[in-house]
Amino acid sequence: RPFARSLLRFLGFIFWGAAATLAFGGLLVILMHKNYRYLFQESFWSLPGWLAVLAALILLPTGVLAISISVKSSRYRQGTLMYLLLVLLCLEISLGVLAQFYSIWMASEMKRTMGYLVYQYNGTHSQGPGSRVVDEIQRKLRCCGIQNYTDWLKVTAASWHLAAEKARVPESCCKEKYSHCRGDLGHLEQLFQEGCLKKLEDRLHFVMLYVFWCCIVLGILELLAGVSNGILMRHQPFRDLRIL
Repeated sequence: RPFARSLLRFLGFIFWGAAATLAFGGLLVILMHKNYRYLFQESFWSLPGWLAVLAALILLPTGVLAISISVKSSRYRQGTLMYLLLVLLCLEISLGVLAQFYSIWMASEMKRTMGYLVYQYNGTHSQGPGSRVVDEIQRKLRCCGIQNYTDWLKVTAASWHLAAEKARVPESCCKEKYSHCRGDLGHLEQLFQEGCLKKLEDRLHFVMLYVFWCCIVLGILELLAGVSNGILMRHQPFRDLRIL
C-alpha cells in the first residue's frame, strides 16, 4: 500500500506534465491543418488534434484525483479516477490509431493536391487561388516543385500565359538573397532545388509520430495508475456497489 500511494502521487504530477505535452502535440496538428488547409479537402483532418487537446484537459483532473487519493483515500474519488482512466485509455487508443492512419492518408492527399496545383499553375503574376497557394507553399517551405525543381520542366511557359520562350520555374522558387532572380534554370544556385512534398511529409510524419508515442507512453502510465488505485481499493472495499 505505501508503494502504491507513492506511485499514485508521482503519477499524478506526471499527468500534469503529460497534459501539457499532449496538448502541444494536438496544437501542432491543428496548426498544421490551418497553415496548409488548402492541401486538405476535408475539415476532419484536424480531428486528431482536437482529440489530443480533449485528452490533455481530462488529464488535469485525473492528476488532481491521483494526488488526493494518495494523501487520503475516498471511495468516490477512487471510483471517479477509475472512470477517468478508462475514458483516457479509450481516447488515446483512438488517437493513436488515427495518428497512424492519417499519417498515410494525409500524405497521399497532399501528393494528389500538390500535383493538381502545380499542373494548374498559371504563372508568377497570376491572381488565381491555385497559383497563390503554390507560391505561398514554396516561399514558406523554401522548396521548389513536388519532388524537386525539375517538375516545372513539364509545365511550359505557354501554359503560364507568359511571353517567355523557354521553361522556367516560378519566382517563388528563388532564394531571398537573390533579389533579381526570375526563375531562370540557367542559374540553379539562385533557386531552392528540394521538392515541397518531402518537406510537407516530414512535418506531417513528425507531428503524427509525436502524438502516437505520447499516446503509447500515457497509456502505460495510466495502466500503472489504475493498478495502484486498484491496490488501494482492495484495502478499502466498497460496501455499497451501486457507485460502480
